[in-house]
Amino acid sequence: MPYKILEHTADFRLLVSGRNLPDLFESAFLGTTDYLKEREGDEKNTISQKIRVEAPDETSLLIDFLNEVLSLAHINNEIYRAVSFTKITNQFLEAEIKGHPVDSFDHDIKAVTYHEADIKMEDNLLKTKIVFDI
Repeated sequence: MPYKILEHTADFRLLVSGRNLPDLFESAFLGTTDYLKEREGDEKNTISQKIRVEAPDETSLLIDFLNEVLSLAHINNEIYRAVSFTKITNQFLEAEIKGHPVDSFDHDIKAVTYHEADIKMEDNLLKTKIVFDI
């Protein structure tokens, strides 16, 4: 046989929850950025980026939002530590993310995937799993 299937640990998963959509999105944002670069303590959020995302539903919106944050982090060599939503619905968001420049990341995330993502209400909280391709 000309090939062999090898085991590969290429995923990182998060379970996130929030009282409402902005809270859930912020939890997912912080989980993503903390994985990229561990907090160093004396960080000053000196950079600001505006994000606008549209999607057919809230789950897609979350994944697209995280992929946009990830893209900006890689393109600009920045890590983001704060997010404020100026507008958020089930299909649209506008946000401002704040952070600072970095020389490198602690871990790499290639993409945020739709696999297992499905926002559901459980125990009076919105919850979803997020799988990252690393």
